[in-house]
Amino acid sequence: MRSWERADGAEVRWYDEVDSTNDVAKFWAQSGAIEGSVVCAEVQSAGRGRRGAVWVCPAAEGLAFSVILRPTMSRALWPRIALITGLAVAQSLEYFGIAAELKWPNDVLVAGKKICGVLVEAVGDAVIVGVGINVGVREFPDELRKIATSVWLESGREIERDELLEEVVKRTVHQVAGIEGEFSELLDAWRQRCALTGKWVSCLIAEQPFVGIVRGVSDAGELLLDIDGELRALLQADQIRVIANSRSGD
Repeated sequence: MRSWERADGAEVRWYDEVDSTNDVAKFWAQSGAIEGSVVCAEVQSAGRGRRGAVWVCPAAEGLAFSVILRPTMSRALWPRIALITGLAVAQSLEYFGIAAELKWPNDVLVAGKKICGVLVEAVGDAVIVGVGINVGVREFPDELRKIATSVWLESGREIERDELLEEVVKRTVHQVAGIEGEFSELLDAWRQRCALTGKWVSCLIAEQPFVGIVRGVSDAGELLLDIDGELRALLQADQIRVIANSRSGD
């Protein structure tokens, strides 16, 4: 393991291999780690995404890390953290010259392909924000080639992972702290990058399949889905897939 101190005094611990950076960060948070502390790993043997989905990236080609946050906002606002973390990642990629979009609730896309996922978990009074970014991947397996991309594939150049890490962590800590007082401004920035607005999607709601057109994101960060003329505000939906752009008259 190597470690260093960030500008705000929080520590970064970079491991060769862990089961899951979120699990290591949870233990560290319970031991008193301060906000902004970060766990990174070259390899995760049990990395995961939302709903237990497996997240795998070759060693030295990805950036897998978890940030420890200690939010002072009401717990009712904690679900917004995933949205704002995705925004922080998108803005960080843009800082390095890569235009990014956001797929509600927690995926970052480039040219319609997934480049990053976010997993947020709570432990006591801390929130663990897990982030996985495809950085140096030059070729994906056949089953992922049409749906996944990387920093290298989109930019044709190598970006130092330490630099990308610091940019994402800095923005995440700062913007999550602004959720209570500046959420409308953050949400405007999120909406500008929304990849789903105006598109027909299929999804699962409480394990039931639905099809509808996305009308945007509510002022509370919920997905607004028009299902047969009924506008529903969703706090949770799974397996959201675009099936068509908006049709004439919709």
